Amino acid sequence: MDNQNQEMVVACVDGSMYTNDVSDYAAWASQRIGVPLKLLHNIEYRDISPMDLSGSIGFGAQEHLLNELVSLEEQRSKIVLEEGKKMLSQVRERINARGYGEPILRQRHGSLPETLVDCEHEIRLLVMGIRGESKEAYDDQLGGHLETVARALHKPILVVNRRFTEPKKIMLAFDGSVGAKKALDMIAQRPLFKGTACHLVNVNHKQVSQEYPISHAAEELRGAGFDVTVAELEGDPQEVLCNYQQQENIDLTLMGAFSHNRIRDLIIGSFTVKMLLKTQQPLLLLR
Repeated sequence: MDNQNQEMVVACVDGSMYTNDVSDYAAWASQRIGVPLKLLHNIEYRDISPMDLSGSIGFGAQEHLLNELVSLEEQRSKIVLEEGKKMLSQVRERINARGYGEPILRQRHGSLPETLVDCEHEIRLLVMGIRGESKEAYDDQLGGHLETVARALHKPILVVNRRFTEPKKIMLAFDGSVGAKKALDMIAQRPLFKGTACHLVNVNHKQVSQEYPISHAAEELRGAGFDVTVAELEGDPQEVLCNYQQQENIDLTLMGAFSHNRIRDLIIGSFTVKMLLKTQQPLLLLR
């Protein structure tokens, strides 16, 4: 039985190409933080209604076909449920084989964003693949729910886009924003990244609050025992940050996620989405 008052690392697994890597990052984080790991398989409902039926046919025929559709959907749901149970069992065996302990297995029905909002109180860290099974062939797109989830939750979200590598060198894109300060506190005050080298990077001298310059952030991290490298760079932010990742062999990047200004995002595009699409390393998003 879950401890209703205990936060967990929650991994969204769906059988896509990123499932094993999502579970590996989540298991690693769970062990580092010292909290339980939950593997969540969410099954989306599909609406069945008379509007799905094409052609001009009588009401009785429509009702008969609708009943058949409902029956077929029930059968499909049972198959998806059983396949999901097998997938969860396989992921659990993988985690056990790597010595990470016993995860909690859960299946839920409904919209993934609604499911995660409903259980937000139990999430310490959420781990998701950059895209799910339905979009895994589209490298230029994010998963259908990723942006919605990232905007809806106020919990750290680790977005996985590559094979698991235990992070030894991390980068914090620091701009003085609320999200960046949360990321700074997460590094300095929590055990997840203890022992890693940290690169503190600012682009175009962007500083939301002059009361907390990047030099203060560096002092805080050094005071917490981190080996810190400070880089103040110029240029297009996502180009500069992604190039720096590659040049310095960064394993994972932390950054504030999504401004509160949706109109600005619509006009010039979301920097968070641009980074998610361009980066070749996992991103830990905080709001």
